[in-house]
Amino acid sequence: MAFAYADGVLCAEQVPLEEIARRHGTPCYVYSRDAIERAYREFTDHFASRPALVCYSVKANSSLAILQLLARLGAGFDIVSGGELARVLAAGGAASKVVFSGIGKSEAEIRGALTAGVRSINLESEAEMVRVNRIAGELGVRAPVAFRVNPDVDAKTHPHISTGLKQNKFGVAHTEAERLYLEAARLPHLNVCGIGFHIGSLMTDSAPFVAATRRVLALAERLERAGIALAHFDLGGGMGIAYREGERCAPIAAFVHGALDALGSRKETILIDPGRAIVGNAGVLLTRIEYLKRGESRSFAIVDAAMNDLIRPALYDAWHEIRPVREAQSGVPAGVYDVVGPVCESADFLARERPLAVREGDLLAVMSAGAYGMVMSSNYNARPRPAEVLVAGGKATLVRARETVDQLFAGERLLP
Repeated sequence: MAFAYADGVLCAEQVPLEEIARRHGTPCYVYSRDAIERAYREFTDHFASRPALVCYSVKANSSLAILQLLARLGAGFDIVSGGELARVLAAGGAASKVVFSGIGKSEAEIRGALTAGVRSINLESEAEMVRVNRIAGELGVRAPVAFRVNPDVDAKTHPHISTGLKQNKFGVAHTEAERLYLEAARLPHLNVCGIGFHIGSLMTDSAPFVAATRRVLALAERLERAGIALAHFDLGGGMGIAYREGERCAPIAAFVHGALDALGSRKETILIDPGRAIVGNAGVLLTRIEYLKRGESRSFAIVDAAMNDLIRPALYDAWHEIRPVREAQSGVPAGVYDVVGPVCESADFLARERPLAVREGDLLAVMSAGAYGMVMSSNYNARPRPAEVLVAGGKATLVRARETVDQLFAGERLLP
């Protein structure tokens, strides 16, 4: 296991988290290299019999070290901004393995993507199709494009991370897609190369994913009959992880083999864009208890991490397991605590009503924090963002230094 107790102390692989806290302070994100590699290879192993490319979703965790690790494994990348493209390239990723998604690509971002030579730009509106065609003409290239089709399939996930329903802002309507493909095929500076979808994040049931695959496949077959040959089929991502023990979550095999069964013997290259499923359970947020506060109706463990470090609980009421870094010792009274941070907001909590036997100064690990943790962090309340550490076996490497307060306002200027 990536995170397990040894001699009563929680470790990342072979490194005690206490040691990481001593060296690098808290709060601190800690990732397991082995967990990332194993999760990535689970996808590639299931696709061994088909031409496929696993395009890691950069928005899940964009740490350069993690991108570098995945690039060395042969991963492609799914990006949603020019900044993410720059990160992929800085980490040694190949532009030819990048698909550019997102509904609001700027002219500068499109130019940068075409100049870099990305594998595909995923179009999400008719207006974007027109813009990409014009820019490609100005650059003297043919832009490789695919439409992200909204199949109107309910992913049965949190409303804020559902993306495949007709009321969502993403993709082109299923009813409009055939017309748009025919129009794109007539435009002189577009090379229509694929089709794809993405119906939501944190999916724990594979059935909606397979249903979306079947619906978009039927569209692809109509396009084929109309003379539009597609080189790739992008299944999107959104596979969930178990955040708590016993939580029901369909295995990766159910998603992959369900989709492959639906696709049958078709020969297009399969793209898949997982993020959370690769890094989510590979990371923890390490934090220290500053105070224990007993109130009239609740007791609080006030820690040095906050909603600016991990916003998922405040944003989605997300559940993260909380583990003491040192297993409970005799004589330490147990209590039920809300684990909260020092930010001046009532929404600043990491967990509610958790049974813990802890003292002030103890370390806690917020589990399953490898996805949408550091990447969504902020400097709210003028708080520097945490350090990041990557563990491989018995070695812990600092891959991002903790920010300093001076860095927070280094780009600002006082009035004359």
